[in-house]
Amino acid sequence: MIEYVKGELADVTPAYAVVDAHGVGYGMNISLNTYTAIQGKKEARLWVYEAIREDAYVLFGFATKQERDMFLLLITVSGVGANTARMILSEMTVSEICNVISSGNERVLKSVKGIGLRTAQRIIVDLKDKIISSGVAQELSSNAGHDTAMVNNSVKDEAVGALTMLGFSPAPSAKVVVAILKQQPDLPVEQVVKLALKQIK
Repeated sequence: MIEYVKGELADVTPAYAVVDAHGVGYGMNISLNTYTAIQGKKEARLWVYEAIREDAYVLFGFATKQERDMFLLLITVSGVGANTARMILSEMTVSEICNVISSGNERVLKSVKGIGLRTAQRIIVDLKDKIISSGVAQELSSNAGHDTAMVNNSVKDEAVGALTMLGFSPAPSAKVVVAILKQQPDLPVEQVVKLALKQIK
């Protein structure tokens, strides 16, 4: 079993990454969250999930162990396959998914492409206890600490919401908005959005 692959980032797109580890190129399907975390880097370590089927051997790569843990939880839910789980992780960060599940917000889950009302409800029912018992939620709260402490969450949420309505993906938008608010915590929403529009690729 492959736990992770570390090496030179030979190629990366928003959905796929190739890591060259000692002359072997490992091609992995990735989420937008992982793409945001590794783009522009020369080297990367991606945590791996191996999907072994009769007709294919597919690798999925994740920038953090927490993201892989969430992926593994999502694919335990009936009706959620690997590609659907990757789609959810492209639309939301792991902490956002934890919040959506713990608060029972099926509307947000249903907004993800390929997720209907029944599947959204099943994800919430099946994983509400598991995100706590698996330790994903605790790992996040202990790791989040200083990253979010200085950020005005209401301004952040409004700015990310505005950028999402403008057609940008939530995960990269959130990363840019948080970085702006860390540097200038007192900025109003409209200024944050204007700065973010200049920075989002």
